[in-house]
Amino acid sequence: MPMMDIQCTGLNECPQMLPPPPGTFVDREELIQHVGDFAISQGYVVTIKQSKRDRVVVLGCDRGGVYRNRRKAIDELSAEHTRRRKTGSRLTNCPFEAVGKKDDGLWVLTIKNGTHNHDPIRDIKEHPYSRRFSENEVLLIKDMTEAGLKPRQILKRLRQSNPELLSTPKHVYNVKAKLRQGNTAVRNFKSLRLEKSSARNNCLSVAEPSWRQHYPTRVPNLIGGRFVDSQSFASVDVVNPATQQVVSQVPLTTNEEFKAAVFAAKRAFPLWRNTPITTRQRIMFKFQELIRKDIDKLAMSITTEHGKALNDAYNDVLQGLEVVEYACGLATLQIGEFVSNVCNGIDSYSIREPLGICAGICPFEFPALTPLWMFPIAITCGNTFLLKPSEKDPGNCYIIMLWCIEA
Repeated sequence: MPMMDIQCTGLNECPQMLPPPPGTFVDREELIQHVGDFAISQGYVVTIKQSKRDRVVVLGCDRGGVYRNRRKAIDELSAEHTRRRKTGSRLTNCPFEAVGKKDDGLWVLTIKNGTHNHDPIRDIKEHPYSRRFSENEVLLIKDMTEAGLKPRQILKRLRQSNPELLSTPKHVYNVKAKLRQGNTAVRNFKSLRLEKSSARNNCLSVAEPSWRQHYPTRVPNLIGGRFVDSQSFASVDVVNPATQQVVSQVPLTTNEEFKAAVFAAKRAFPLWRNTPITTRQRIMFKFQELIRKDIDKLAMSITTEHGKALNDAYNDVLQGLEVVEYACGLATLQIGEFVSNVCNGIDSYSIREPLGICAGICPFEFPALTPLWMFPIAITCGNTFLLKPSEKDPGNCYIIMLWCIEA
């Protein structure tokens, strides 16, 4: 079932450098693309550290190595040689590591170490990866080279279709050199840069693999403030009880994806608990406003997936909205207590603190009321939240999460 990790999205303007959600993939290239796309959205770039094409591939952060800058020891009799990093090196021995292994015809992704020891990339354009060519651009370079065009001419034509291209003639020369060596397979040039056609939408969702595009709409997971398509092959159909039409499919979230959601909630908790209560309150006011603005959309989703009459669906949403309004006024209720001079020279005080990661499981009877009962109060009090919607009517939780991100 889709797991939704709810946290503050209004403050997370900087990437959180979360690890990619584990899962299963059809082939090696799809696994690498999944890890690369998610890493870019989180402010880091991955590279292939080790690869046995038919069995395993190890992916690490591009800052995960050391420069092998050997120098002779001062004592010539000593056989030891010390190594030091070059001045200005970007490499920091980042411990991040993801492993993909082939098992029964499928590639399984596991995260061996999901942490980093450096700051996220503020502007991805500053990274050398942004100067690599996409798959289509490599094919065009190959054709234009065969037609006799020079690197500067090739670059000029590529920029006509992609004005944001940062590559230089030197990069074109490198591609041409590989072509001359006979490395004509596109995968030899393939970078982790996204094509424009697969750019993320407003919800920052990870692009769907091409082999899944002919399936019905799948409900994604919300992990780390971003929608991520589940890699599970098993799914449950969401059926409109009035027409028996399949509205969407709910993937049965894998254990690895569940752990990724818990990891994201755990990582977001320290930042969110230290967020001023007035800021959390302001987000709840915005969330309340968005519900009132599009209440028809939420009610119609309940009617479509659950089969309730439209008036009953409206009442379901309105009762949940009352809890959101209550959460907007929690600032004063979180004030602690202070009693001076309880005993001679002793004062007593109490402080209300967030619990940590909270969780909630929604039944199918009240698709909007139950989630709105649970997470707004927990979030406003400074907790992070794991929400599991019902597999029979998850659409309203998806809409609510869209509003949470916007708020």
